[in-house]
Amino acid sequence: MKNLKKILAVCLVALFAVGVLAACGKSGGGDTPEPAGSGAGSGAETAKKHYIIATDTVFAPFEFDDEDGNFVGIDLDLFAAIAEDQGIDYEIQRVGWDAAIAMCQAGQADGMIAGASIKQERIDNGWIFSDGYYDDNQSMAVAADSDITGFEGLAGKQVAVKNGTLSDNYATELAEQYGFTVVRVDDDDMMYQQVTGGQAAACFNDTVVLEQNIKKGVPLKIVEGTQNEGAQYGFAIFDPANQELIDLFNAGLANVKASGKYDEILAKYLG
Repeated sequence: MKNLKKILAVCLVALFAVGVLAACGKSGGGDTPEPAGSGAGSGAETAKKHYIIATDTVFAPFEFDDEDGNFVGIDLDLFAAIAEDQGIDYEIQRVGWDAAIAMCQAGQADGMIAGASIKQERIDNGWIFSDGYYDDNQSMAVAADSDITGFEGLAGKQVAVKNGTLSDNYATELAEQYGFTVVRVDDDDMMYQQVTGGQAAACFNDTVVLEQNIKKGVPLKIVEGTQNEGAQYGFAIFDPANQELIDLFNAGLANVKASGKYDEILAKYLG
């Protein structure tokens, strides 16, 4: 019994010593800093998420290289304005249309802004869209000296489109009815070259994009009466876990429109 009492006494002394040392460590004049964000009054903020935003390579006036080689466009300026308004930490990765979709689906990018039209088919396939930020439709264009005046003139010919776009869908829907073959390419420049080089009789693209490229000197003309109903463009994510990014985009878009910044951006690129 005496031995047991001695053992208990030794244990109590040891526990007391540990408590004293711990107390000294906490009150040592601030020599041991607390971890960032470790509690109220620390003055530290939780680190914001850094978002990767994928985009196309060439889709003027929404993303393109200007005369000085700078990567610019409506999509880039709009996202920058929204990010500033909402405090979004992000970086743009210029990868191309197909690659942007693939990166988002693989979790290598958090979202994409690339003039993506909001369509139910895409929503059914897992696209999660923001509110619409631009209205446009699709049209057919031919070489400036072409005598084609409508879809009927495409019989037996090839038509160029950018793969996986609404313009691709539009042309494909018409191909059997009017007897032409759809040729798919990776970007707008390749598509225009198909027409100007004579490999394709026409191309299909978003109307505003065709208009801007024609203004810049691409020798094409839009064929009147070939426009479809169109749709709005939206910012897109593919992972529901990134819903906060959509919410931030929508809130920022509303503020940017209310402030007049949205109209300034459109005027800058569309005149």
